Order: sequence, then C-alpha cells, then structure tokens
Amino acid sequence: MPSEKNIIAFVRRVALFEGASFILLLGVAMPLKYYAGMPLAVRIVGLAHGLLLIALCAGLLQILMKTNWPGKRAVLVFIAALVPFGPFLLDRKMIEWEREAP
Repeated sequence: MPSEKNIIAFVRRVALFEGASFILLLGVAMPLKYYAGMPLAVRIVGLAHGLLLIALCAGLLQILMKTNWPGKRAVLVFIAALVPFGPFLLDRKMIEWEREAP
C-alpha cells in the first residue's frame, strides 16, 4: 500500500502535467485548429489533457479514501485544475501538504 506522501506526490505531479496540457491546449492546439486549420492538434492534446484530468480525479479520490485530507483541500486542487495556471499556483501548497503527510 502506498504511503500518504507517495499518493500526494503522485497527484502533485499529475496536476502539473495536467496544467501544462491545459496551457498547450489553449495556447497551441486551439490556435492551430482555428487559425491554421489543423483540428488534429486539439484531438491529440485534448485527449492527453482529458486523460490527465481523469488521473487527477482518480488520485484525489484515492487521497480522500486513504488519508485524512479535508474535502475542501481536494476540491481546491480540483478547481485549480480547471483554471489556466491553477496547478502551478497551487504547487507550493501541494509541496507543504506532501511534507506534512506521515
């Protein structure tokens, strides 16, 4: 069974990758689709982003089931994932939460 630190570290890494995929989707793939006529970019980056968001949600669910994290904290992480640059802004807090875990 993974430790709390490992679960939180995994969710933190997934959140950062998810945040990067969101920025790529909005900043690169969407302009390629609408200004260069390349819809495949949105399909590829959008798929990656969607899978990372699902992995983030699964990780948050695992955190809620196996740790003593407050639900509000998990909701904050989820909301940060819906905002461009949100995971990067929350990363310092995630590091603190990872350090405080047994």
